[in-house]
Amino acid sequence: MDVSDQQTTPDDDSARLHQLGYAQELKRTMSAFSNFAVSFTIISILSGCLTLYGTGMKTGGPAAMIWGWVLVGFFVILVGLGMAEVCSSYPTAGGLYYWAAKLAPRNGAAWSWFTGWFNLVGQIAVTAGIDFGAALFLNAFLDLQWGFAATPGHTILLLAIILVVHGLLNTFGVRLVAILNNVSVWWHLVGVLVIVGVLTFVPAKHQDAGFVFGEFVNKTGWTSPIYVFALGLLLAQYTLTGYDASAHMTEETKNAAKAGPRGIITSIIVSLIAGWILLIGLTFAIQDYDGALGSGTGVPPAQIFIDATGVTTGKFLLLICIGAQLFCGMSSVTANSRMIYAFARDGAIPGSAFWHRINKRTQTPTNAVWLAAGGALILALPYLWSATAYYAVTSIAVVGLYVAYVIPVFLRVRRGDSFEAGPWNLGKWGKPIGIVASVWVAFIFVLFMLPPASPVTVDSFNYTPVAFLVVLGGAGIWWLVSARKWFTGPKVQGSEAELAAVEQELKELG
Repeated sequence: MDVSDQQTTPDDDSARLHQLGYAQELKRTMSAFSNFAVSFTIISILSGCLTLYGTGMKTGGPAAMIWGWVLVGFFVILVGLGMAEVCSSYPTAGGLYYWAAKLAPRNGAAWSWFTGWFNLVGQIAVTAGIDFGAALFLNAFLDLQWGFAATPGHTILLLAIILVVHGLLNTFGVRLVAILNNVSVWWHLVGVLVIVGVLTFVPAKHQDAGFVFGEFVNKTGWTSPIYVFALGLLLAQYTLTGYDASAHMTEETKNAAKAGPRGIITSIIVSLIAGWILLIGLTFAIQDYDGALGSGTGVPPAQIFIDATGVTTGKFLLLICIGAQLFCGMSSVTANSRMIYAFARDGAIPGSAFWHRINKRTQTPTNAVWLAAGGALILALPYLWSATAYYAVTSIAVVGLYVAYVIPVFLRVRRGDSFEAGPWNLGKWGKPIGIVASVWVAFIFVLFMLPPASPVTVDSFNYTPVAFLVVLGGAGIWWLVSARKWFTGPKVQGSEAELAAVEQELKELG
């Protein structure tokens, strides 16, 4: 694969954006490291691994969590490689839905429309899942420290507060968020080392290797171990999402045609390694399996920390996790808002003119930021009456994002040799990698629509299919009734002179 290191200039980046049809409206200040940091922060092993750890303890237990991580990781790398190659060809904030429009041999507008809506639903769901997890962990800490009971009402209240804070942070501009994302990388890496180090040396006893790598646990009510193991893959598949953020941030990244693809792949690989170490360290430290699952805080990792290290140290480790999750949610709102901004720029969201509006002072899509935050809160509200709402939110995130991820990869495969590769490409490996990635996503699309527990009741019902039916059914009806007559895919903003005029106006206002 070609990953040459020849640098581009800001003018080169802007010129390529002009070729794709857009003005340089957003500030291009992000470095390659900052681009990687956004995706790494949204993947956030200290968020995904730990917030779904309790689910993993029920659906397959240690064996499914440890080996499922490796299995899923292999296929995620393939999906990421396919995405990275396309990102190098089309480095624009629209990302996936823009790619689909350009790669489709025909009916590009329809491919673009539905890719965009899958991505939009997935992005909002992953923001909801991340900050919902942060609220769960924060509620557990507040319960331990001050007796603020871990109830659904309290958790939703904390979620609303967290989303408002993340909205405010993203309103202040991309520079502040970029700095915090860079801090977040080291917070995550050092945090994992601290947590694993403490759990290795402090506990008086540990589980043996046979338990960590071989113990299978089924508390789902289903009898098929294969089905239960498959359900347990959600932990890894949900954690390893959000790396499309590197693509959505390319209009703000220097040397975007190379930095964007590298951000995607590097964030996946670093997360895979660090996440596996974290899962192994946490599982070795379990003192009372059933006690952790039945913890009054509703957060099994918090109970594992306390059982293994004592209350004070356990709270300290819990705070490390909460900090990482808050960083993660902040970055998710950032990436989500850029996708909304780009999709609205092309008229595909109701009220597009409003959601596409740029804050002239900060050159950030402030209105889109608040749509991302508000949508995430709405999606999490069923937790007030459904015990499995978090499973559903994470399933929606996985299904929505991965379908959007793989559609452009699938279309790139169909393009074959006519695909115009960017400076970062897979060469002859592009087609076979894309085929395997497409088959894997088709499998998980079906898997995470299925019920996670038996018997299926109102409390245990997986409302993932309902959410997709409502949102994508609405998008489908809108397409058939109206949008197919006027939505032509990504819009060109104007001629070279018109794009330059837009950029000059922003410079004068800044």
